[in-house]
Amino acid sequence: MKSTMTAVKADERVQRVSLITKALRRPELGALIGALVIFTVFAIVDTTGQFAQLQGAAGWTKFAAPIGIVSIFVALLMIAGEFDLSSGVMVGSAGLLLGNLISEAHMGVWPAILTTLVFAAFVGLANGYLVIKTGLPSFIVTLATFFVLKGMNLAVTKLITGTVRVDGVDTGEGFDTARSWFATKIEFGDASFQVSVFWWIGFTIFATWLLTRTTFGNWIFAAGGDANAARNAGVPVDRTKITLFVLTSVAAALVGCMTLLELRGMQAGQGIGQEFYYIIAAAVGGTLLTGGAGSAIGASIGAIIMGFAAIGIPYALWDQDWVSTFLGVILFLAVLVNTWLSKQAKGARK
Repeated sequence: MKSTMTAVKADERVQRVSLITKALRRPELGALIGALVIFTVFAIVDTTGQFAQLQGAAGWTKFAAPIGIVSIFVALLMIAGEFDLSSGVMVGSAGLLLGNLISEAHMGVWPAILTTLVFAAFVGLANGYLVIKTGLPSFIVTLATFFVLKGMNLAVTKLITGTVRVDGVDTGEGFDTARSWFATKIEFGDASFQVSVFWWIGFTIFATWLLTRTTFGNWIFAAGGDANAARNAGVPVDRTKITLFVLTSVAAALVGCMTLLELRGMQAGQGIGQEFYYIIAAAVGGTLLTGGAGSAIGASIGAIIMGFAAIGIPYALWDQDWVSTFLGVILFLAVLVNTWLSKQAKGARK
């Protein structure tokens, strides 16, 4: 009897886990540590005295918010084991479509926004369907979508407007109302924050709830962890992945609409290359490239780190040409740290 009780006590499934081990198991821990270090460094080397103040926060959140909104859903898709390389160009496609519907088709701004989001949902649905039905890697399918949309953005815009830019959207019916929802600034103290920051915070909370408190969140982790085992357990893997492709595309389109309303126009090349920022933010935030682990909070922290770099480097009077190099180094170090923390968590017993 005594040996049986000892065996039960030794069973790892019933052992209590310490706070340290719980912290190590959080996928965003490495990104949080990195963010604190980077913030401290830029606050020290700042030559303006604004980086750690509200004015600085308004600057780096303005840069981080659009990246964060899309990277959250890119992270969910990556947790499910898939990629979307068309998310960046979708920002431009959505903005150009919205602009043409308003300025050329003379559609009201709100119906045009709805039409644009429906278009993005269709593209996401097509991406997901092709990945599932063809069995091709999502990297290939969405890369093809990237080039299709990139060509359409340029060719169709030139065909309709005669230039590579869409303008004249501020004359559309409902423009001011839509701009107040998606592209205005909110005064807070002596700083002005973009309203997109609050959308970003809202999406972070929503995605975190979705991942941690719903059955769909469990399906996301299961689909990325072991798709075959998940299917055998009754998880609708295909439907889950297709839904995430749709959400990712719609999130990118929303950012495209925000960008158009803020700038009152858009270039045909807008958004190209941003897809790597979204993936970097998700990876820095602890999302595994192999799927099965990650968090929305981590992706948002990754976006914040990018905002730190974008604002901190010029505030420090460093050469801004080094921003991309800095992000590459941060990506490598963050993945390295996250991998080490993951191993420590797996090896820890209590």
